[in-house]
Amino acid sequence: MALDVGGTFTDVIMVRGDTGELWTAKTPSTPQDSSLGFFNGVDKMLHLAGAAPGDMKFMFHGSTVATNTVLEGKGARTGMMVTEGFKYVLEIGRHDIPRKENLYSWVKPKRPVPPRMIVEVPERVLVDGSVERTLDEGRCREAARRLKAMGVQSVAIVFLHAYANPAHEQRAAAIVREEFPEAHVSISSGILPVFREYERSMTTVLNAYIQPVVGRYIARLEQGLRDKGIRTPLLIMKSNGGVFGPKVAAEQAIHMALSGPAAGVIGACAIGELTGLRNAITIDIGGTSADVCLIKDGRPVITNEGEIGPYPLQTPIVDIHTIGAGGGSIASITPQGSLIVGPNSAGAAPGPACYGQGGEEPTVTDANLVLGRIPPHLLGGEMQLDPDLAAKSIQDKIAQPLGLSLHEAAEGVLKIVNNNMVGALRVVSVEKGYDPRQFALVGFGGAGPMHAGELAALLGTPTVVVPLYPGILCALGLLSTDIQNDYVQTYLQRAGKFDLPGMARIFAALMAEAAEALESEGVPRARHAYQRFADLRYAKQGFELTVDFPGEQVSEASVAALLREFHARHEQLYTFSDPQAAVEIVNLRVKALGRVDKLRLPEIAAVPEGSTPEPVERRQVYFSGRGFVESPVYQRTALLAGHRIAGPAIVDQLDTTTVVFPGQLARVDRYGNFIITAKA
Repeated sequence: MALDVGGTFTDVIMVRGDTGELWTAKTPSTPQDSSLGFFNGVDKMLHLAGAAPGDMKFMFHGSTVATNTVLEGKGARTGMMVTEGFKYVLEIGRHDIPRKENLYSWVKPKRPVPPRMIVEVPERVLVDGSVERTLDEGRCREAARRLKAMGVQSVAIVFLHAYANPAHEQRAAAIVREEFPEAHVSISSGILPVFREYERSMTTVLNAYIQPVVGRYIARLEQGLRDKGIRTPLLIMKSNGGVFGPKVAAEQAIHMALSGPAAGVIGACAIGELTGLRNAITIDIGGTSADVCLIKDGRPVITNEGEIGPYPLQTPIVDIHTIGAGGGSIASITPQGSLIVGPNSAGAAPGPACYGQGGEEPTVTDANLVLGRIPPHLLGGEMQLDPDLAAKSIQDKIAQPLGLSLHEAAEGVLKIVNNNMVGALRVVSVEKGYDPRQFALVGFGGAGPMHAGELAALLGTPTVVVPLYPGILCALGLLSTDIQNDYVQTYLQRAGKFDLPGMARIFAALMAEAAEALESEGVPRARHAYQRFADLRYAKQGFELTVDFPGEQVSEASVAALLREFHARHEQLYTFSDPQAAVEIVNLRVKALGRVDKLRLPEIAAVPEGSTPEPVERRQVYFSGRGFVESPVYQRTALLAGHRIAGPAIVDQLDTTTVVFPGQLARVDRYGNFIITAKA
């Protein structure tokens, strides 16, 4: 069983291993306590499948609890221990302004730990790992007692150059636990052992900040599963697209920062393998946000320079770009008279106006309902929608103030939100040197299939893929992933002076650490796999590019191939490269995979290729430039492999609605996926 807890719904999928039989369900999320929605989903799925708790073999989980804790500022009271003289490392930060911010109005965000809760300890490790000044253990004990007196719950320990020699951090952590045993402790050499003091400090602090919250959440899940008689291992989605066990997740909570969205991308990778479309741009449109990612050669793009809210996050994560554009995004009029959509959202409570739960602000979902693109019910009839409330909200808040008709206003809401999302799609494609015309667009989430056809036309992608279960693809992705851990070590190699034996030694040490961790997770050696990477830059550049390290050995030939790939990647990203320039190798990385059995979607029944299915009804649907058009409506569960549907048309199903726009043709492949292209 796999459960993905989103901002609006909790998605559940369960597969019977011996027959491939599959069940899906959705339940409302419970923002006040996400574990309640989790267990509601478990109960619903067990009832739906007629399964007993003891039948469970694996339990996978994707969650937004870590992300929400940071974004909502609801983490633990956190203190910090630093090398003497570095008390203001967080306050100083970087002297640049985020690209998306206004140069004249940007205000530096509040730091998770204020200077008054940062204590200094005499010690000094040099960049080569040698000790210039030994740790003053007496002062360290005093610092631990001060933090305890401040009432902190969690302590982040970040010493200068600890990535090169972690001994002082490890000893300081032991002292804190002796003096302050109830505290949660995070050390930078265990969270992010790389150079750049500010980014390493912030990542470690954020881990400490969310660690108690995530730990309590995971403990509730484990206890609740035991109470229900479910003894199966619980595997939790990481930001890098893999999973890890609850013990490691509780200690390294920051690796759950993009847990839910990453699962959707992994699900899209699985769909790409089935359809043969291994180059894809994904868009996951939920109730609150739209998450966009690029898949190249069947693998999601990974970045080491992510963000969580206003803070840098340099752990390896799936390169997802998120904007506030979803079904619950609120449409409003600015004081200057312009129509905007998002980033504010109606969320799950009260939700869009059409939910009838007290919401009065018009949303994207209300606009889709008014234009006939979704039916007046969701979740197979479990959730009724009120078209009159949707129409009233748009008429009163948008149409009347702007002097538009109801349907013009609703169309305007969709046009604006679609253009916002196209901007996000260009960020992960065009701005990274990729031509979207060479990629398919995979639309999923509760609202993705409604918008994907129009987004593809705006972006220029020739093919749209709508999975068979688009509204629960994040949950499906949980069943398509492996245990995955990332390891990194700064090992600066100056141009022309590459230490090949030293690099081989670092890789071997990282792989040994990785193997030990996989074995502790119960993964047999035969299922271990490793990938090696290096971070490179032109000499005197400020930032690096991560490149696959070729071959099995560290040799002159493999390093030469590494440099060639770096130049090519630099050309792709920045439109220039200099093969004659000096290149430095900065960090060495190892990705460790523990292969687990994955979901294999069954093939569906087929009809002769090109057959046309019978619609279950016809609905008046509004399309730009055409007004309302009587459009056939199909039930997704009745469609078979080989069926073709010409737009305009609507396809309803439990977890979403797919809109096939005029001029488009949708065909059903053998796994039930829609492949939508322009009519010939």
